[in-house]
Amino acid sequence: MLLKSKLVIVSALFTLATNSMLSNAAEQTRWTFDGEIHNNSLALSPDESTAIVSISDQPKVIVYNLKELNKHITLESYITPRNIIFSPSGNDFYVSDSSLGVVNKVDTQSLKTIAQMPLGAGAFGTTISQDGKTLYVNNQAASTVTAVDLDTNQPKAVITGFAQPRQGVRLNPQNDKLFVTNFLGDKITIVNTATNKIESEIKGFNKLRAISITQDGKTLFAANSGSNTIAVVDIDKRQIINTIKVGKDPYGAALTPDGKHVYSGNLGDNSLSEIDVSTMQVTATINGFKEPRQAIVFTHDGQYAYVLNVDLSISKLDLKSKKIVQTFNPSSQNLR
Repeated sequence: MLLKSKLVIVSALFTLATNSMLSNAAEQTRWTFDGEIHNNSLALSPDESTAIVSISDQPKVIVYNLKELNKHITLESYITPRNIIFSPSGNDFYVSDSSLGVVNKVDTQSLKTIAQMPLGAGAFGTTISQDGKTLYVNNQAASTVTAVDLDTNQPKAVITGFAQPRQGVRLNPQNDKLFVTNFLGDKITIVNTATNKIESEIKGFNKLRAISITQDGKTLFAANSGSNTIAVVDIDKRQIINTIKVGKDPYGAALTPDGKHVYSGNLGDNSLSEIDVSTMQVTATINGFKEPRQAIVFTHDGQYAYVLNVDLSISKLDLKSKKIVQTFNPSSQNLR
């Protein structure tokens, strides 16, 4: 009962603070809580008809209709959009904004915000449980992770003990462990989702960026932008067991649906590195992108990848031919 009361008070304080920020934002020149930190995000709808993108440098979110080239709409009223994620049903999606300190729940069809969850300035990375009932939100400023009950859109737990968690947060396929990247200390914190308690850490990374986890929950891949490598982690041992040299300044570590390849988005040389999981070797370097980061997503059949560029265009990559076959461009006329 005491915990519930505390959460209600925290939620109320967040609401007051956020309302104040929202009213002040209109009077200020794009004040940003953490504008020196740059990241991008790309979410693909479950039916693969829609892609939603953002980059934290621009106060907007773009919704692409992937069935018709260059048909898109721009959503305004953001300051520093950080992460975008669809609900499992695809009926809605969530956008975090670290300057406004909120996560917006947006209806996919109408593109109207149907709920706003105030979680404090610094709201950053997000991930959602497979049953669609819990949203986990990193807060870089408070060094916390908030578990939000999506039936009520209210926080049900605030987990402490992190060190500037930013975009990287993932559930394992079993949904019993939450993996949170920490900017300070270059480490990954593992949370037991049944208890919402930290149970262990994995250390030894070098400017840790994106992470992904294999379907069996035994191996984790992490991008080390400081050493131009992808780290391979044995989750049971809580140890890095291998590092794979990739392109310059890797941010991405995206695992294909079949688990056979990992793709690194290399910001520094505008490329993707393809890693064969069975051999842990780079098998291809694919060029033609514009500062790709962690925003790499795959179609369910594993035939294509969508890669977000720094200009908010999307490159559609044929994974078999390793060629960009289509580009969705935000500079075209807004037709949707």
